[in-house]
Parts: sequence; C-alpha cells; structure tokens
Amino acid sequence: MILFQWTLVLLFIAVLLTGFSRRIGVPYPSLLALAGALIAVIPGGPVIAIDPELELALFVAPVLVDAAFDTSPRDLKRNLAPLLSLVFVMVALTVAAVAFVGWRWGGLPIAAAIALGAIVAPPDAVAASAVIGSLKLPRRITQILQGESLFNDAPALLTYRLAVAAAAGSLSWASAGPTIALAAVGGVAAGYVLGRLYFFATRGVTDAASSTVLTFVSTFGVWILADRLGLSAIITMVVYAMTLAATAPLRTSARMRVSNYSVWETVVFVLNVLAFVIMGLQVRPILARLQSGELEHACWFSAGVLATVIIVRIVYVLAYNTTVVLKNRRFGAHLPEGVRPPTFRGGVVVAWCGMRGLVTLATAFALPAAFPGRDLIVLASFTVVIGTLVVQGLTLKPLLTLLNFSADNVVEQEVSRGRTAIIRTALDALSGNESEEAALARTAYTAALGVAASETPQGATNYEALKLQIIPKQRLALSQLRERGEIGDEAYHRLEEELDWAELAAAPAGHFQPLTTD
Repeated sequence: MILFQWTLVLLFIAVLLTGFSRRIGVPYPSLLALAGALIAVIPGGPVIAIDPELELALFVAPVLVDAAFDTSPRDLKRNLAPLLSLVFVMVALTVAAVAFVGWRWGGLPIAAAIALGAIVAPPDAVAASAVIGSLKLPRRITQILQGESLFNDAPALLTYRLAVAAAAGSLSWASAGPTIALAAVGGVAAGYVLGRLYFFATRGVTDAASSTVLTFVSTFGVWILADRLGLSAIITMVVYAMTLAATAPLRTSARMRVSNYSVWETVVFVLNVLAFVIMGLQVRPILARLQSGELEHACWFSAGVLATVIIVRIVYVLAYNTTVVLKNRRFGAHLPEGVRPPTFRGGVVVAWCGMRGLVTLATAFALPAAFPGRDLIVLASFTVVIGTLVVQGLTLKPLLTLLNFSADNVVEQEVSRGRTAIIRTALDALSGNESEEAALARTAYTAALGVAASETPQGATNYEALKLQIIPKQRLALSQLRERGEIGDEAYHRLEEELDWAELAAAPAGHFQPLTTD
C-alpha cells in the first residue's frame, strides 16, 4: 500500500514537473532524473524488489513499440550508413571503453564490466524523443537520433545477456555466435509474422477499448514469446511494431487509432516516472550499505563511467562526421533526394545527444541480486542516466542557439503536398455528383485547396454521410503517397490525424466506415 501511495504522489509531482519543463523549455526526462536523484538521498522510502525479467518486459517492451511505430522505413534507408555506424560501432566502442574502466578502476570481473558497458551504451528512445521533440532540430539529425536510439538497444541487450550468462558460468563461447545469429534473424522473422498475425486475429474487433487492451496484451505477449524462444526480444518488438505501423492505417478505425495513441502516450509517460522512482528507491539502500571510503570510491568511479560514455561518443561521432565531410568534398556526395550532406555543426549536435534513460535503468536493476558488483553497477548506471539527462539534456538548447541552428521545413512541405493530394482526391470523388450536398462539399474542398487548410466543420446529416464516403478514399491516397516515398511518416501521421478527427466529427460514436478501394 505504501508503494502505491508513493506512486500516486510521484505521478502528481511528475505532472507538475512536466508542465514546468514545458514552461522553461527543457525536456521532462531531465527533471524526472533530478527527482529520481532526490528520492535516492531522502530517507524513509519503501524498499522494493521486482523480478528482473518482469522489469525488462514491463519497462522496455511498451517503450520500444511506441517508438518503433512512428519510425519511418524511408528515413532509415536514407540514413543507413550513419545509423549502422552508431548502432554497431558506437555501441561496441562504448561497451569496450566502459568495460575497461570497470575492470581496471572498479575492480569488476571482466564479464560484469562488459555488462556495465552494455547497460550504459545505448541512448534511450524516449529520452531522445523528448529532448529533440521539444527542440527544432534539422530533420536529418532528428531521423538519425531517433533511429539510433531505437535500434542500438538490440546489440547492447544481446551483449548484456551474454555477459550476464558468462558471469553466471552458463555461457558456452562455442555457441555464442549461433545464438546471436538466431536471436537476430529469428527476431526479424518473428516480428514480421507476429505483426501480420495480430491483424488477422483481431480483424473482428471494432471497439476502441478492446482494441487498446489487445495492443497491450500483444505487446507483452510478443516480448515474452521472443524471450522464451531465445530470440532478441528487442529486434522482435521493433520489427513487430513497424509491421503494425505499415498495416494498421487502412485497417483501423479513426476512433480506435486516436484512443490507442492517447493511451500509449500516457503509458510511456507513467513508465518513465515509475522507472526513475524505482531506481531512486533501489539506489538509496545501496548508498546506505556503502561505507564512507567505499562510497567515495563508488561516486568517483560512477563519475568516471559518465565521463567515459560522453567522451567516447564525442570523439567517435566527430571523427566519423569529419571523415564523411572530407570524403564528400573530395569525391562528391551521393545522397538520396531531400537528404542534406552532413556538416560539422550537425556532428556536434549528434555527439552531444547521448542521453540515457529508461532502457539503461531497466537493464541495470534487472541484474540478478547475486550478480558480482551489482551495487556498483547500479550506482554507475544511475549516475550515467542522471548525468546525461541533466548535463546534456539541459544544455542542448543553448548549444543549438550557439551553433545558430534553424530547423528546415521538409516536413511542412510534405504536409502541404499530402494535404493537397487528399483534397484533390475529395474533389475527384465528387466529380459527377450534382446534388446540393456535393456542391456544398465541393465549395468547401476548393477553398481548402486554395489555403491548404483543414475541412470546415459541417453539421448537415447528408453532408456528414457524404464526407464519410470521401474520407476513406483520401486515406488511401495518403497511404499511396507514403508507399511511393513522396512523403515521410511524420507528415503522413500528421495528415492521418487530420482525417481521423474529420471522420470522428462526421461519424456517430462507434461508427467505422470500411475502406473501399474502388
């Protein structure tokens, strides 16, 4: 009961912090991190213990689905080279550097030191989205940071699991390679198949509440199944969510989609709050157990790990960025249409955007209770999350001002292009219809086409029925624009939401107009 009371109080405080963060223009995870640090040093909180496997599923699975659902395959392809570099090379270098520090300075066994490196290596999807979402970064930088924070969890968590198994003496190095291959390839296949099966199994569900519940059941079910089969749960979840994102728009009603989006946004926020609360409550007894000399050494070691994580990223990203810039100057840049070449200023921003968050917290306190050096690893991980969110998260906006960054208008252009296309589709659908309602609709759509504005709300019943026949055709035209690569997923989702609200305004509660393609 006391934990529940703490949770209610801290959720309320988190809402206040979120409002304050918007007012002062800083990302809310940074303030949550400070709140978690405060909890760690305040006496009197409850001591809690959660099953390690439950922690990973509870905190990581929903966050990955939420982030992956909004990821654009087109943008991933356009930025494939820097993404692969950050996802694999950057993670490997960070793991190696932190493991060396943990082994030489922290006195950790090599397997435990590697586990620490894997825990703190991946920047967090939620932290990155929260930080860059509150700032107006150039689109390419945003795409790279979001893609990196989504996919780098997979190699980091695979390394983490191997290190934990090695520390327990249950790892056979001869089978490590096949295990990794099975986890990666099998995860991709399972994610795609399970995503397709989900829509087949839920095709008869038409009410929003049931649909929302099923999305959570399937999310945790896919994670548990992948984990039981020895697959990469991270890869499986990412592919599963992207499969849903590619299929859902034409098979889901507007009411179900709006309900799902709002619920998931709330859940991710609550999970962030709970993660920082639980981590703070777990760090507090660790601080109490450490003697004065041990505590001083642990604090200095944690600061060293934080510095290592930040420095390795800055050095590698700037070196990679400089190499690419020099190569482009000498041999020319061959980039997809709409993609700008990298710049030194962009490299500085990417190098400084290494905020750790929910995934690092979850994997840290998912370590077994008897894991060697667990207290030191948890404290160091907590310090890295607090340090990166506070130091980097709070200084990113001044850095952008110093670098004189201005956001591009790529997404706005795509929104205009998509909006024009769906309004033209509506006018084409009205062609040949000489009714009074069609004339009114044609006038409204013509005016909207001229000013690129959303539809004017209408109240006539016949007009609403006519609009419900038009919106599915507009939705199909919008989906085809995305499939052809003429607009990206961010522009697509903005326009999809416009159509959703237009459909909800025109339709009675519970109504779903089926898609027609003729």
